[in-house]
Amino acid sequence: MADETTAAAVQIDPALLERYLRELAVFGAWGETGVSRLVYAPAWQAAQQQIMAWGAALGCETRMDASGNVWCRLPGSEAGASVATGSHVDSQDPGGRFDGALGIVAGLTALQALVAQHGQPRRTIEVVAFAEEESSRFAAAQFLGTRGITGAITPADADAMVGYDGITLADAMRAAGLDPARIPEAQRQPGEIDTFIELHIEQGPILEQAGYAVGIVDAITGLRHSVIELTGRSDHAGARPMDTRLDPMAGAAEIISGVINHAIALGRPAVTTVGRMAVEPNLTAAVPDRVQFTIDARHPDPAQRLALYAHHDALVARVAAERGLGLRMEHVAAHEPCLSDPGVVALLEATASDLGLPALRMQSGAVHDTQRMARIAKVAMLFVQSRDGRSHTPDEFTSLDHAVVGTTLLANALYRLAY
Repeated sequence: MADETTAAAVQIDPALLERYLRELAVFGAWGETGVSRLVYAPAWQAAQQQIMAWGAALGCETRMDASGNVWCRLPGSEAGASVATGSHVDSQDPGGRFDGALGIVAGLTALQALVAQHGQPRRTIEVVAFAEEESSRFAAAQFLGTRGITGAITPADADAMVGYDGITLADAMRAAGLDPARIPEAQRQPGEIDTFIELHIEQGPILEQAGYAVGIVDAITGLRHSVIELTGRSDHAGARPMDTRLDPMAGAAEIISGVINHAIALGRPAVTTVGRMAVEPNLTAAVPDRVQFTIDARHPDPAQRLALYAHHDALVARVAAERGLGLRMEHVAAHEPCLSDPGVVALLEATASDLGLPALRMQSGAVHDTQRMARIAKVAMLFVQSRDGRSHTPDEFTSLDHAVVGTTLLANALYRLAY
């Protein structure tokens, strides 16, 4: 590790990075290694207060905006657009202690090293802890923090969103001391932030399989979430002959197999997942009346993404019609692919090369806040290895060595951008 970083213009403190990670994981701790830190809940509030305290200790101006994003701002000596980094503070329910959190503490650790070794920056640097990315409390709230920053959410949306606990987003905000009527005040305008770089765990196996500690992301996948509901007729599992059934489970099985096999046939980076299912009646000895399931389809190429969606839609419609089933299909979430800014990618690659840090150029199969930030700034991402490609689980793990490599690359990129 030391040999890789001795030539760095900025050398980060691994002990500080580890301490930040360990202490942030206390807020919403779940079991020995997990975190359940849902947006606006008490653990979330405590985590954001801790991040502001860390930022203040580094000499930053700190604030929480109207959507709950925390900003730690280190003023530059010159006026103009800032350089920003950070990630989301919320987690899955439960998730791991690295998803989102590592990007925040990496930014703070980089900032500490920059100030200690190089003093005040020429351009303002901001570290942000986004309020929400995971939609783990409110199904329709994904990217809540960056939607606020980019003006893509309104007070009416907050009143309309109801969480898994039956509480509206507006009431959850009020419980956290935020006023949903002021959501528009969170918006940042184009030109305020010049460049945004998000460091994140990969959440997949590519870096580990290829033998790299860090990756430079040149594209983030597009995705669509669909809810499919097939309706048939419930009958006795023994007395109703197979050729006279209206069985939505059989239709669901054909569709699920078809969409997954299609993604396999297309090859990487196409992916399709069926992850949630509800069956009524959910009985051993009865044909169901209704089967509802989700389809998560993703591809980073704009044209191939649309072709993937079209194939899925046609298959669903055909199977329902051939089996005589009722069909309701709703697309509940959609995000376009995001291409990283070529200049920022080139800067990251040149920085990694100069530091002697091997870096894999790659795409992201997961969606990230960076996609939203691309509406107001030039963006790119850094990935660090996830052991066994695991994430969204308490078993998620990234080694300190790999986190240090990523944070070192981030710190030196920020130096080039801001100093």
